[in-house]
Amino acid sequence: MTRTKDHKAHTPFFSRPGVRRLAPFVLITAIALVFIFENRASVEIRLLIPMVTMPLWGALLIAWGLGMLACVFTVRRRSDRR
Repeated sequence: MTRTKDHKAHTPFFSRPGVRRLAPFVLITAIALVFIFENRASVEIRLLIPMVTMPLWGALLIAWGLGMLACVFTVRRRSDRR
């Protein structure tokens, strides 16, 4: 009597659903971070009333972080509805 072992079919790395979902995020994040840290000049930013002078990369990084936070909350709310 021969025993056959159940071998899972080897799926390529980029064909896995988790990798396919995460790959665009990693690519866009890498491009955004390169863009952010290449802009090192100081700029004046008006925050409703006060004028703030700060490096442009800092302002871009704050905007990127707030966008990522909004994305996390949006994705979380969509998954809760299902």
